[in-house]
Amino acid sequence: MSKIYSFSVRSLQGNNVMLKRYRGKVLLIVNTASKCYFIFQYKELQSLYEHYMERGLEILVFPCNQFGGQDPCMVTQINKYNQTNYKFALSVFDKVNVNGAFAHPLYRYLTREAPGMLGTKLIKWNFTKFLISREGKPVKRYSPITRPKMLASDIEKLL
Repeated sequence: MSKIYSFSVRSLQGNNVMLKRYRGKVLLIVNTASKCYFIFQYKELQSLYEHYMERGLEILVFPCNQFGGQDPCMVTQINKYNQTNYKFALSVFDKVNVNGAFAHPLYRYLTREAPGMLGTKLIKWNFTKFLISREGKPVKRYSPITRPKMLASDIEKLL
């Protein structure tokens, strides 16, 4: 597969969502966990989205429970938590695995196309971020410690 648009994901409501609906948008894809130390990044993700949404940025959030069991919540609880605590306007999807034999195909693609430091394909922790061009190609991968506000210049270049 050469572009992200060939993948589908499941919404929090259980519906199949084809990523081709985001064709022509700049995407930031993030694996998250509601009990992770990096949860403070939600506010910065929301701020980035509000600042750039009219120019074509979409942020896709994928809860994941693979790192320290930090998102044990049911998807309905995840949605309620996000809306209550962060007033999310971001697109939040169903929980996925990002590593291993049961990794979602989207994440297998992302880690192959945008490896981490020293070429590693494994995602090390929650809040790993992937920036995707308007053409559907992964451009850059960011570590969990990279704060969303630090991505603004890279996002600007793609918008």
